[in-house]
Amino acid sequence: MPHEYDKLVRDNIPEMILENGETPVTRTASDAEYETYLCKKLREEVEEYVADRDVDELADVLEVLHAIRKFEGVSEQELHDRRERKADERGRFDERQILERVTD
Repeated sequence: MPHEYDKLVRDNIPEMILENGETPVTRTASDAEYETYLCKKLREEVEEYVADRDVDELADVLEVLHAIRKFEGVSEQELHDRRERKADERGRFDERQILERVTD
């Protein structure tokens, strides 16, 4: 019985499926589809990390972020610079501050 997935997978997954004696059915996403599937994949990987707290899942989140960055035409340096600028302006998360409320 076939398994239905309809999800973005890493480039080597179809070959790995073949090596496992199964036949993958794949297609190449259009730009609009790719963007949508990348966002879905990011949510999937974040949810897996939150559920498992596995560092491999965190690496998967980072891989999807790199794919999104490339798709958006943003260089690694530009993303790094923007992250640093925001950290300089707004801070990081090092102090573990939880905002409970703002009062007048």
